[in-house]
Amino acid sequence: MQIQADGAQVRRWRDGRGWSQEHLAEVAGISLRTVQRIENGEKAARESVMALAAAFGVDVMALTVDAQAQAAQATRDGKAKELAALRLSVLIHLAGYLFGMMVFAGIGLGMGDAAIMRWPTIWWTVAMAGHGLVLAVVELVTRYQRVERA
Repeated sequence: MQIQADGAQVRRWRDGRGWSQEHLAEVAGISLRTVQRIENGEKAARESVMALAAAFGVDVMALTVDAQAQAAQATRDGKAKELAALRLSVLIHLAGYLFGMMVFAGIGLGMGDAAIMRWPTIWWTVAMAGHGLVLAVVELVTRYQRVERA
């Protein structure tokens, strides 16, 4: 039976003890190639993972990858990146909006009729408010999901 071992964890523990891959293979009683495959993230025989766990003096579960936990973490990381991107887009939009309002004010004052840019100002303000509202709703939903998970 093949088990997905946490190769990065094996490497960290091996490096932390100052062991080479050869030394770890010797202590665990497995081949050097098996240690290399495990550290590269490939699956390994159950017996090999048990031998590594014994060599490190830890439980076998400490060396195995929890696929569900990794998938959940990847999902959370992806959502956090999306939220950060949405925040950045709102800030960029706000900066453009503020600059645009200054240009609109300059055009209105330059033409002697401040109301000439009224409709573009109104519609851009509606767009900015909508963009901000989307961010607010996404933030609220994210917070609600965090509270529900806890």
